[in-house]
Amino acid sequence: MNAVKEADLEEEELGEESCPAAELLEKLQSPSADVREFGCASISRVVQQSQTIPGFLQRDAVRRLGPMLLDSSLAVRETATGALRNLSACGGQEVCEDMVKHDVMTPLTALLRECCAGFESTVVLVKEQKNPVEDVANEAVHLLWNLCESSSQALSQFNKAGLLDVVVQCLERHPHNVELAISAAHCLHTVTEDNSELLCSMSTAALGALENVLLSSQPSMAHTLLRTLAAGTLWNMKGSLPAARQAQALSAVVATLSKCLDLDSGTLVLELRQAEEDRHRNAPAAPDAGDQAAGEPAVTEMDEEEEAPQQKRNGKAVNIDNDFSDLLPRGKEELREATALLTAQQTSLEIIVNMCCSDDPSDDEWEEESSSDESDMCPDSLCDGVSNLMSPLCLSAEVHGALINHSIPEKVLKKTEFPRPQATDVCHQDPSWRGLIKKMQRVQSRALTCFHSILSSMDAESLGGAAALQGAAQHLSTLVFGAAEIPKDEEFLEAVISAMRSLLQMIAFKNIPQCMTPQQLMSLSEAATRCDVVSVRVNAVAILGITGSTLAKEKGTAETLQMIGNALLQVATRDADLVVNGEALDALLDVFADGDEAEKAAQNIQLLPALKAFHPVFKAKIRKEGKGKYNPQQLCVLDNIKVTRATSSTESIHLSKVIE
Repeated sequence: MNAVKEADLEEEELGEESCPAAELLEKLQSPSADVREFGCASISRVVQQSQTIPGFLQRDAVRRLGPMLLDSSLAVRETATGALRNLSACGGQEVCEDMVKHDVMTPLTALLRECCAGFESTVVLVKEQKNPVEDVANEAVHLLWNLCESSSQALSQFNKAGLLDVVVQCLERHPHNVELAISAAHCLHTVTEDNSELLCSMSTAALGALENVLLSSQPSMAHTLLRTLAAGTLWNMKGSLPAARQAQALSAVVATLSKCLDLDSGTLVLELRQAEEDRHRNAPAAPDAGDQAAGEPAVTEMDEEEEAPQQKRNGKAVNIDNDFSDLLPRGKEELREATALLTAQQTSLEIIVNMCCSDDPSDDEWEEESSSDESDMCPDSLCDGVSNLMSPLCLSAEVHGALINHSIPEKVLKKTEFPRPQATDVCHQDPSWRGLIKKMQRVQSRALTCFHSILSSMDAESLGGAAALQGAAQHLSTLVFGAAEIPKDEEFLEAVISAMRSLLQMIAFKNIPQCMTPQQLMSLSEAATRCDVVSVRVNAVAILGITGSTLAKEKGTAETLQMIGNALLQVATRDADLVVNGEALDALLDVFADGDEAEKAAQNIQLLPALKAFHPVFKAKIRKEGKGKYNPQQLCVLDNIKVTRATSSTESIHLSKVIE
């Protein structure tokens, strides 16, 4: 479009440092539809640079763009909705809440209803051509999804306005417009999570639409993502399904997730990248900016690497992936397919985590890992003593059976492997594909956290017994120790150490031989000490405790126990975080509680004098920092720690009453 070309030229003239908010917003008042479209398209591009967003908000951009959603020109509607969509995607939670506060939901609701009414009435002259009303609807549904994911007020208005049926209508366009259907499926997956008000009024039409999507058989990665999102929505709706249909729905959900995880993302990324090169080689000329839809800005490499803003999902804090893949320009079909595949696999893993957790929203690991470094306290909370592995398993027999029958644990473990080097190499070669590397790494991290959840909700026999657990432990050890240095990526490190802790705990409980060498233990402890994420340090300390407790039962292990004891003492006395101190003290109690080897090691490292000296320091630290800095659960942990002398005498130091 001419408006898009002009917007590109204007951006170049303005330069990176200026914010043309006033001038562009002024164009929205023009009597010319072309000028209004130009203004909206320009805003759509400029707000991708997050530093420009305050300038637009200060000039009341939301109120001025809102009426454009119902403009007499269809092109203006599309570009205006695209501008608001980009503003919501790039601005984060605060911007989304500000948009809702400025009543963007009223024109958005009216626009969505008009779009759905126009799906069948709009004449499309060329069979392959998309209905232009559907393009507007796609922008609108995506904006609605962003708002509902970040604002509880938007979700409340979604419920009151009865927008479920409208979004379902968009989902039903999937046979010929998968892009619109995916936006609708993302929206449904978001709004059905922990939304009892909506689920109570769930229509049979919505259920039927989801089942039709699950029964579709198109092989594209876009349709794989669509089916995965439909499966997640159906799982969210499980409580509102008729009893007679629950077993069938569960089977369909798990089968869909299983097929998604079966796909080899490394091979498919390579094939798609090659397909793009072949297409470009055979094409007469590359498309110019005019072939790009006005509402679809090209994403720069800088956009892909921006830090993810903290947002809320249904009013709860959560880190939202700053994924701009939905803003990719048209003409990137292969990249869209690759992105859809990785998004589908990440979503599948997240759904399995939800299936393994209880129905209490506070137990949802994807919510808990948001802003709190202590996220791994659930499900392996220190307050629970030995962890949920010792408590009744939380999976129902039906869910447990479905996951086992579809070999979900094995498929999840397979996804914990590092991305294939050949796939990451070809992505490095093209700036527009580089964002996929982070997505491949995120799938691995999600798989590790998912495996952790599986370990916490299934017994050893269900997971294949001793041989399978030892194999899994060896695999996790290879991930951590396979390279010359332990990986420093915090997301990976947090996920792999969490999974390793749960697995070693299960192995120890079953008296299965451990697989980590003392040297590996020490290197893991050292790497964790340098990590800023508290849960990484907590889990590394727990691993030392689990392994030390096992070794204390064996002969000739005093020297290794000394290494472990010294490492734990260092953490207990020097780490800046009280929770880590407490975990280290708790681990010392476990390691040196009993046994000749433990007693010998404790004497050699002068454990009791060290603990006596640390006792008043720890007590003062809790009194000074505890109540202001730590939550009740963490204080419960610290309150119940007892550091006991690891000798045959009865002398002990009790820290159970240090919090008054």
